[in-house]
Amino acid sequence: MNHEYHRWYSPRLGRDMGLHLYGHYGAPILVFPTSGGDENEYAGQGMIAALAHHIDAGRVKFFCVNSMNNESWYDKQAHPRHRSYVQAMYDAYIAFEVAPFIRHQCRSADIGITTSGASFGGYHAANTLFKHPETFKRCLALSGVYDIRRFMDGDYDDNFYFNNPVDYVANLPDGYQLDRLRGCDIRLATGTGPYEDSGPTYQFSDVLARRGIHHTVDNWGPDGGHDWPYWKRQMNEYVARLY
Repeated sequence: MNHEYHRWYSPRLGRDMGLHLYGHYGAPILVFPTSGGDENEYAGQGMIAALAHHIDAGRVKFFCVNSMNNESWYDKQAHPRHRSYVQAMYDAYIAFEVAPFIRHQCRSADIGITTSGASFGGYHAANTLFKHPETFKRCLALSGVYDIRRFMDGDYDDNFYFNNPVDYVANLPDGYQLDRLRGCDIRLATGTGPYEDSGPTYQFSDVLARRGIHHTVDNWGPDGGHDWPYWKRQMNEYVARLY
């Protein structure tokens, strides 16, 4: 399997950010880590090994990024508006640094990129696609959360609004962005397995339905637990079915 590690200084974030690339060919999938994870998590939790047969077959190519969760939403020592500002800068890093890097690696200036992530990574996967549907065309959000106002301690500002999917998606005007979203493949996975709370998924689904945004809620039942063994099974089936 082709494996590359890339790292560069992000002027938006003011720090070096690392990225793992797995695969030589195939549809690009951008992977966000869970709340406490980094770019090493996907391999460290055995997900790359579980999906290696798809990667080696040239069906998909994974790009695993770091997060800024500990400097944004999870930094309880910082002012809430600093948390939302860091998230806004992270979103810009993904859209204007990582996405062009992925397209360069795929030798395509306009290839559609899939976003994916589990738990808090599901939030980032959804938020990224919904903010940038001209670049990201498919979302595989597993056990995600889509309303993160609890991280703001009762505060609220524009950076938060435009990074809280249940808020800004509910108010999207008719036009370019909404039309683009209606052409995306949006899949929200949940279930009734251990530690899983399907409430956030169905809450977000209601928002999407009200805006006429086609999507699927995949309820995996007992196979929809909130842990890596469940997410491995789900991703294996998604890749087999969609790519």
